[in-house]
Amino acid sequence: MKISHVLMVSAGLMLAGNALAGDGAATFKKSSCTACHQADKKTVGPALKDIAAKYKADAGAADKLAAKVRKGGAGNWGTMPMPPVPASVSDADIKDMVQWILAR
Repeated sequence: MKISHVLMVSAGLMLAGNALAGDGAATFKKSSCTACHQADKKTVGPALKDIAAKYKADAGAADKLAAKVRKGGAGNWGTMPMPPVPASVSDADIKDMVQWILAR
């Protein structure tokens, strides 16, 4: 009986931790980033795997990319500008999204 209680408590803690950690993939989708970015191929914007590869060795990449996502910009991947993310997307959500992209 004790083992089942331990397993139930452990599972609950794992689920709570996941809920608090944020979900970069969900934020990416709900923020309409998929309109221009795909996982494995370039469309309007670069592929997520290409972004992750470009910044793999850059220790400050997460902060740089979070700022680019917030403000928008152009010139890093071609001439098509990326619009800024709406103010309704929190800085924490942007950081979760960037971490998710860089982990690809």
